[in-house]
Amino acid sequence: MTKASRSKQEMTTEFTREITKVNLALKQYLQAKFRLHDIDLTFEMLQVMACLWKQDGINQQEVSNITVKDKASMTYLIDNLTARKLVYRLEDEKDRRNKLIFLTEKGKDMEQQIQPWITEMYAVVNKNVTADQLGVCIRVLGNMSENLRKAAD
Repeated sequence: MTKASRSKQEMTTEFTREITKVNLALKQYLQAKFRLHDIDLTFEMLQVMACLWKQDGINQQEVSNITVKDKASMTYLIDNLTARKLVYRLEDEKDRRNKLIFLTEKGKDMEQQIQPWITEMYAVVNKNVTADQLGVCIRVLGNMSENLRKAAD
């Protein structure tokens, strides 16, 4: 079957499958680095850590929104990061119902080790991909996300 003869649905199916494959490959790439360097961290935990590296001391809901994780998953991830002494919770002085999430020194130090691997991974991912192509993909994925969000409302 040629590209021209494929239906829009078939192309959408292939596109979303490729997204899934890229996501899995990103996880596997970093997990291999973690195993090689004996780092006890999952990709999902790394997402939380990366969020806090950018903005330390935000509440759990903000971390959930940024990482696109549900509340139960976020509680589990933060509990695990706390057990590894990478983050800690503090009561928000402005709203006692909120807990703010902070990196420990160990969590902050981990950025220096992991960030070069993330940079390397994105260099590999972006090989032979132009900024224009990335821009188109971002717009297309944004449109698809919006379509699904509206359909779910």
